[in-house]
Amino acid sequence: MDERSAAFRAAVAAAPSLDVRVPTCPEWTVFDLVRHLGEGRRRWAAIVAAGPADAPPDIAAPAPPREREALLAWFAAATAQLLSALREAGPDRGCWTWWGDSQSPQTAGAVARHQLQQVAVHTYDAQVAVGAPEPLPDEVALDGVDEFLTTCVATTIAWPHEPAVIDYHATEGRSWRLWFSADGARTARLSAPLAAEDPGVAYVSARGTANELVMFFYGRIQMDLLQLEGDRRVLDQLIAWEPQE
Repeated sequence: MDERSAAFRAAVAAAPSLDVRVPTCPEWTVFDLVRHLGEGRRRWAAIVAAGPADAPPDIAAPAPPREREALLAWFAAATAQLLSALREAGPDRGCWTWWGDSQSPQTAGAVARHQLQQVAVHTYDAQVAVGAPEPLPDEVALDGVDEFLTTCVATTIAWPHEPAVIDYHATEGRSWRLWFSADGARTARLSAPLAAEDPGVAYVSARGTANELVMFFYGRIQMDLLQLEGDRRVLDQLIAWEPQE
């Protein structure tokens, strides 16, 4: 998180203006991107510090300054606050999270894992805004695939379509499978690529680098940039799915 946060600050420092638009977040300027990420660091620091809870605590974060150097210092302080809270809590301490019915635990360690992906993807956004995008570091991207599937996709909320299976293959040599049914969506790492288990189940596979998979998950690239096999309608259904309690 230190390394990705430093890369984020470097991209912001390179922007010709804080008012430059962020193409991958069309409603935002670079300033808006920094504000969003900095406020998030402070909010999650308070959540982790509060420990197990049924709801997140209310916090009053200081307003971000408009001057660039002061804004970067404000962001650095927010990152330090989050890292301090995470280190103080340790990975196994419980806390509130919004992903209660996923396959990720409600712990400070899971928060750390997810917040690394948040700063990593937004670092890419900032780099796009200044015309110098770079792929995520391999280790971050590979964990990003697993983290997204277990945290943001896995759920006990019923899948509203016919049962389906999606396989994701990273060219670095890792694969994952998602099962969708009336019981929700579950995921697991595959030790080796497998064929579809049931010919009556809708099936599709997507292959790309781990970075490409993460960027697809977060809507930064289109699915056509991945190598697809099978019923791509399932991916369209997944993209449009908004599970409701």
